[in-house]
Amino acid sequence: MKKLVTEYIQKQKQEREQPFCAFLYDLPHLRQHVTERVQTLPSPCRLFYAIKANSEQRILETLAPIVHGFEVASLGEIRKVRAVAPDIPILFGGPGKTDEELEGAIEHNVTLIHVESLHELQRLNFIAQKRNIIVPILLRINLRGPFPDATLAMAGRPTQFGIDESRIDEAIQLALSLENVKLEGFHFHSLSNNLDARKHVELVSFYLQTIKKWITTYHLNISYLNAGGGIGVNYADLNQQFDWHQFVTGLAARLADEAIPGVEIFFECGRYLTASCGYYAVEVLDIKENHGQTYAIIRGGTHHFRLPQSWQHSHPFTVIESDHWRYPFARKEHHDTEMTVVGQLCTPKDVLAKAVPISRLRVGDIICFLYAGAYGWAISHHDFLSHPHADLVYLDQPSSASHSHNQEVSIPT
Repeated sequence: MKKLVTEYIQKQKQEREQPFCAFLYDLPHLRQHVTERVQTLPSPCRLFYAIKANSEQRILETLAPIVHGFEVASLGEIRKVRAVAPDIPILFGGPGKTDEELEGAIEHNVTLIHVESLHELQRLNFIAQKRNIIVPILLRINLRGPFPDATLAMAGRPTQFGIDESRIDEAIQLALSLENVKLEGFHFHSLSNNLDARKHVELVSFYLQTIKKWITTYHLNISYLNAGGGIGVNYADLNQQFDWHQFVTGLAARLADEAIPGVEIFFECGRYLTASCGYYAVEVLDIKENHGQTYAIIRGGTHHFRLPQSWQHSHPFTVIESDHWRYPFARKEHHDTEMTVVGQLCTPKDVLAKAVPISRLRVGDIICFLYAGAYGWAISHHDFLSHPHADLVYLDQPSSASHSHNQEVSIPT
């Protein structure tokens, strides 16, 4: 864990009266991590950030100068992007777009709309016709596969996403017949949290071979293949992450033979870009034994950080010891014990890590969850039981410290 994060937590623990509870975001790490990914992608690939993973203003401001654009899934997300980047390219997806959202996408100059059904295609054409404009689109297709194993499957099986591949003829013919939409390509977001770089290269190759057939069959002139996101984070073993170097090297080799002239390939990653920059640091309020199990109860819980419960895993963490103790009585501590880390909520499902061996833990120490920069605060039910919100702290270099959503701290370079 970064020294700057540990030092900030320890300093705050000494200074504040209330128990510590915060998300901390290492913005220099975020810049470096994403810049390296953008710079090493082979031509003709482009990297977009899927803001559903973390749409806080300071995160978007940090990434806007680096990525090729943003991927959004609602009008609210479109507005968040336009508030920080008036001209950046936007890709707009999602299976249930309202007329208001389609009209808003047009008004905010969204670059491409991912059409998810034939009905949505006709509605969009109707809206564009009233405005006397032509809207560029990608058709999102739910392919039959086969696909690599991943945590979540969006295609190759019944889901609410995309147009069934069996209706591809109908979908393409309809898109070509409508006067106020322009078919610019296809969108295939088939899976999520794939950890195998070699298989991800195979996946992109499969996409390319698929649209080559459609280009030939339907005499298409398209510009884009959106390969979706799907690159994962290994929460079970932080030292064994998706091999980006293997991916871009393998992808470049494939594209030397398989690239389609004039067609750009988009990747819309979320979790993979922001997870590693974030930490959820919480103070231990109590340690108790119940029916043969030991529980560490933290200031916070799944109402702040829902990801562990959502994905049913024990989230990785480290213990930051604090010698500060404000009470006149003895401090409870455990040694070499399996701990289940739980929050303050009145439900047995408020569990963030289960039966994890810990060499030493005391009431008042800090448990710091790692890789908490994606699908943490953004997806959580903050107001359940009306507990206080977590602080959002952005750690940055002095030259980059302009303004913040919650709290920004300059660190020495």
